[in-house]
Amino acid sequence: IGVSETPNGAAYYQSRIDFYTTLKETPQSIHEKGLEEVSRIRKQMQDIIKEVNFKGSMADFIRFLRTDPQFYAKTPEELLKHARNIAKKLDEQLPRYFKTLPRKPYGVAPVPDAIAPKYTAGRYIGTSKESTYPGYYWVNTYNLPSRTLYTIPALTAHEAVPGHHLQISLNNELPKTIPAFRRGLYLSAYGEGWGLYSEYLADEIGIYTTPYEKFGQLTYEMWRACRLVVDTGIHAKGWTREQVVDFMASNTALSLHEIGTETDRYISWPGQALSYKIGELKIRELRQKAEESLGTTFDIRDFHEVILAQGTVTLPIMELRVHAYIDAQGLN
Repeated sequence: IGVSETPNGAAYYQSRIDFYTTLKETPQSIHEKGLEEVSRIRKQMQDIIKEVNFKGSMADFIRFLRTDPQFYAKTPEELLKHARNIAKKLDEQLPRYFKTLPRKPYGVAPVPDAIAPKYTAGRYIGTSKESTYPGYYWVNTYNLPSRTLYTIPALTAHEAVPGHHLQISLNNELPKTIPAFRRGLYLSAYGEGWGLYSEYLADEIGIYTTPYEKFGQLTYEMWRACRLVVDTGIHAKGWTREQVVDFMASNTALSLHEIGTETDRYISWPGQALSYKIGELKIRELRQKAEESLGTTFDIRDFHEVILAQGTVTLPIMELRVHAYIDAQGLN
């Protein structure tokens, strides 16, 4: 199932790594980074299991989350209302963390029935600056027993605000002094890295109000860390589909339906799934550097302005911009 097993496949996979991460990485370096992240996040997940006084193993806890009715909506409308409620809570906090906000609003709507069975749990659907339609945060209401309520806060932060709607709309609304191709440009390492960083930022914003919702954020982060392991496993290390499903099932609380659709995605789209965690790690690394360098003068709104103000950039260009920002602040 791995692309490297086809003629010139290893070189092709390396080219996909270059494209989707915009960094100098190899399948082995990414695989190792993924295993490190899986280990780190797993420890945080185990802390939450202790916090809620659950008696049993990680596997037992994940089985509990997958089967207990309290974690699932009974109707599509209930799921959509929950997503809209979280979205509105995020909206009201944006001025505390961002200087520039987009003019275009967004709606929350179900994934269309025709594509829902094989679609992800949620996705952002943007529109052009000139369109009279809003952006949309699509929520998948198909197969409700596979749609966990405790992951909706993280999903909403990623797909709506401060994630994709905020970043993509700002990109579309860049001034015309920036070339048109850049106003419409999308690089996964930047855009998906920002989306995953937004899930992390939502913790600071105060969106995760229960240990289960925090566990939901961690299982989404774990999901993206697992991607580093399984994507390279499939396309560089000869992993089977069963190995991928087993690894995902034992390390995340995603539903088995979702694990199945995600595994098919990784097989058919080499390298793309690497961009999320690689991009998020770079943004968090740069933020830590800025916080340590600037101390009490660090301003989260200024930092986010530096990340978003010039639209989509490669991760090396983002790093140059943050270093320039740190140097300029040091001179003030």
